[in-house]
Amino acid sequence: MRTDDSLNWVECLNWDQVASRIANGASAILPVGAGAKEHGFHLPMGTDRIQAEALAARLSGQIDALVWPTLSYGYYPAFSEYAGSCSLSVATFEALIEDITTALLGYGCKSVFVLDTGLSTISPIERALARIASEKTCHLRIHDGAKYKTTADRIAQQKFGSHADELETSLMLALAPDAVDMTLAEASPVAGRDASGPLTPFDSSSPNYSASGSFGDPAYATRAKGELLLAAMTDDLVERALAFLAGNLDSVESGESTS
Repeated sequence: MRTDDSLNWVECLNWDQVASRIANGASAILPVGAGAKEHGFHLPMGTDRIQAEALAARLSGQIDALVWPTLSYGYYPAFSEYAGSCSLSVATFEALIEDITTALLGYGCKSVFVLDTGLSTISPIERALARIASEKTCHLRIHDGAKYKTTADRIAQQKFGSHADELETSLMLALAPDAVDMTLAEASPVAGRDASGPLTPFDSSSPNYSASGSFGDPAYATRAKGELLLAAMTDDLVERALAFLAGNLDSVESGESTS
């Protein structure tokens, strides 16, 4: 049972309490973060879920929102060769997003924020929300905010990276330091190579070879960097959510990338 901000977490409430909050204008947050996806030797497989729930808690503390249970399975095909890294088919994942979001809208939630910690999940979520075609849905992509990007560019020392790397490891050092084992942090050997396709721990001749599963160099990570990234990411999410609720999202998105 949660003890942090329990009144905002649906799993801690009874259905009548949920109904009352919705009737009083609460929005919904659906965190999306893998609970079983490799993150190198030094981070737990639930890294994305930890990030999703921590950010959902921070966001719900700034807006009137209920947090639904994290969708901890998703579309993560780039990591399927690493033991235990379960990925749904894209069709199944899209259907889950569509069904859950439609249900939340049906209960009368003021808005539904899909808080997305992934990269391969971005396009499927966009397609699912487009099919719903509701002006009450908002896709919150945690790496897209202007403040986060500026901060990441300023503090990063690694030459490349995007997974279990310097930035993600720093963020985890700020969020869950006891879950990080920096003695096992191992850089991937593909610096300077731009290759598409899934990572592999088996084929050392592949440009996507990474024995650990990291893509980048987590050895540069520090908790101080993570605190800066977390603050910037939280500011971006809150700013975008408040702008959406106020009907002023265009002014925020004009300064963001849609990649």
